[in-house]
Amino acid sequence: MSTITSVIPARSRERVNRNVRRAIGLTEDPPAACDDPRRAYRSIDGGARIVHGDLPSMLVGGLASLFLEMLHPYSMAGVAQHSRYRDDPLGRVRQTAHFIGLTTYGSRDEALAAIERVRTIHEHVRGVADDGVAYRASDPRLLEWVHVAGTAMFLAAHQRFGAIHLTAHQYDRYVDEQSIVGRDLGVPHPPRTVTQLRDALEGFRPELRLSDDAVLARDFLIRGVVQVPRQRAAYALLVRSAFGVVPNWGRRLLEVPAPPGPTRLTVDAATRALGALMRIAVPPYQPPITDPPQDTRFSPPSTTIT
Repeated sequence: MSTITSVIPARSRERVNRNVRRAIGLTEDPPAACDDPRRAYRSIDGGARIVHGDLPSMLVGGLASLFLEMLHPYSMAGVAQHSRYRDDPLGRVRQTAHFIGLTTYGSRDEALAAIERVRTIHEHVRGVADDGVAYRASDPRLLEWVHVAGTAMFLAAHQRFGAIHLTAHQYDRYVDEQSIVGRDLGVPHPPRTVTQLRDALEGFRPELRLSDDAVLARDFLIRGVVQVPRQRAAYALLVRSAFGVVPNWGRRLLEVPAPPGPTRLTVDAATRALGALMRIAVPPYQPPITDPPQDTRFSPPSTTIT
């Protein structure tokens, strides 16, 4: 990777970097990282900066989290009734990416300000779902669902497609770091280990179903909004990879059939190749870490999400 990058002129890499980011709706430069451990919101040498700093796996994980999150009917009702995701889908991507960037790399003041803005928005997101039950986005149970689903899918995507594969201890540390954001957003007891995260995800299964709003959102997300043919092909590949990291029970609820084994292997290989190309233009973030990285792509079932 470093050899290939070194022979590409910096100006060309910057141009490709901008093009890649614009294709996924990121028109602004990412926020500058706060590397002062006394001011940073989260650890500067932890797992979050590694996981969130790898664009290809974050794209897969982000799509997977959207597919999984839409299975909670009250969370989905809030999105359907209060967001403009069909009119401005890339706008939502920008907002989410900005929030993740500030709460991952920002100072404590920047992160807490971003969290407070989200909490304020949540107070106004309320209504009645399709089953006649009233919901509110500030409900701790719904906040926990979004937190657990997002963390689980980012972790699963990184385990399969990340540039730097971490130890089981480092993935536990990632979940623990994510719990900081969860608590500040209003989640009373967010999971702090991979095992706790998996158990929390399982605990939501009785509440999940594919609502009519979720069907519309699923089909919209599968179609995508990109227009350039090459981008459409890449997006379709990322969608298939996203379904590959969603738990089997989640795919069944989404009514998406699991691909045959050979097809899944082909999709995974193509996604890794696409990721390698993307990282030439957008290199992964590599903060100093205390534990030696190791490949945990095929972690034991006790530490995996899917």
